[in-house]
Amino acid sequence: MGQTSSLAGEKCFRRAEFTAERERMASSSARGELEKMGIDQLKALKEQADLEVNLLQDSLNNIRTANARLESAAGALNDLSLRPQGKKMLVPLTASLYVPGTLDEADKVLVDIGTGYFIEKTMEDGKDYCQRKINLLKSNYEQLFEVLAKKKSVADEAGMVLQGKVRQLQAATTS
Repeated sequence: MGQTSSLAGEKCFRRAEFTAERERMASSSARGELEKMGIDQLKALKEQADLEVNLLQDSLNNIRTANARLESAAGALNDLSLRPQGKKMLVPLTASLYVPGTLDEADKVLVDIGTGYFIEKTMEDGKDYCQRKINLLKSNYEQLFEVLAKKKSVADEAGMVLQGKVRQLQAATTS
């Protein structure tokens, strides 16, 4: 068993080395491409990359908000499943308006599937739905985060090359 885990660890290490080397090569070739661009092109590239970074950050914030709402809903379903039938409780009509009510059927819930549509599901199916949506959002978050990191890297690289070219231009004009 120790031999197998050692080999697997070595393969992961080699894969990480290969990936890091490939990223260094891509970065150096990308930097070479950026060096060939003019100042106006670099400015446009940097502005575009910054805009994309901002949009991706907004998307990440929206995913975080949706994930928090789903986790809150999953918690509410769990809490509701523990209450006995006939239990008096406050029922939320809006985020700030609650009315007194009685729990009739604790095993059936209405699940909001979006754009104002609801589906009646069993409590377990409702919990499962919430968990699947949470997992999907986490997966999307991770993918978007990787794209954001790459876009941010492009924006930073373009900014550094742009600053270098501007300094060179200033040095050439002052000489």
